[in-house]
Amino acid sequence: MKIKQITWQQALPIRHCVLWPQKPLQFCKVVGDETATHFGGFLNDELVCVASVYSQGNVARLRKFATLANFQGRGVGSAVITHVIAHLKQLNINYFWCDARTTASSFYQQFGMDVEGPAFDKAGVQYYKMSVSW
Repeated sequence: MKIKQITWQQALPIRHCVLWPQKPLQFCKVVGDETATHFGGFLNDELVCVASVYSQGNVARLRKFATLANFQGRGVGSAVITHVIAHLKQLNINYFWCDARTTASSFYQQFGMDVEGPAFDKAGVQYYKMSVSW
C-alpha cells in the first residue's frame, strides 16, 4: 500500500461514490478544497481511499474521508489516518478534529479521538464532533 498527496479533483469521485452517491458530484466538493491537503491510499496503483485535511494555525480538520466499499475493513483507512496524524505532528499541529458519522465513532476512537458533545444531523445523517490533542 502507498499513501501520497493527491489533488482534490482526484479525491472527488471516491468521496461521491462512498459518502453521497445519491447527490450530484459537485455536492462532494468542499469550500477550501483548493488550499487543503489531500491524501490518497493506493493499492496496486489504484486509488481506494481519500482523506482531506483543512488546517489553520495549529488546528487541522479532517473532512470527506472515504474508502471504497470493496476495500473497507482491510486497514487501508487506518493506514491513511495514521499517515495524516504523523504528517500533522511534523507540522506542529496539535489539535485534530472531524465530524464523524455516529456509525464510525469507534473507528476514530482507535486514534485517540473523543466525542465532543451530542450527536447532530447533517443532510439526514447523524454525526459527532470528535477530536484529539497531542
